[in-house]
Amino acid sequence: MIASRKTTLGLYIALSLGLLGSCASVEFHKNTTTSGTFESTGLAVTILSIDLPKGALDIARENASDARQPNTVITDAGVFPYFGPLDWLLDIIGIRYATVSGTWGFLPE
Repeated sequence: MIASRKTTLGLYIALSLGLLGSCASVEFHKNTTTSGTFESTGLAVTILSIDLPKGALDIARENASDARQPNTVITDAGVFPYFGPLDWLLDIIGIRYATVSGTWGFLPE
């Protein structure tokens, strides 16, 4: 009976972290009537090298792509935290935040 409770508690914790990890946003700024800049963010939870719901950088890129702005060009992308060679520590359990920014549209001629 106790093992069953531990399994149920573990399942609830995993589902809660999965729901927490699916945060994203995108913000567009117009410079002209047909062009501007954007910034997209994504948040993911990592448990035992599994990103929930997917990698933070993938979430941010897909979020910018789903807006269907013409001629979207990514100029900068980054993930926080990033520990370089010690990044494997975040693969055990961690939260990652990604930011993607760039330009969209066509400049008037």
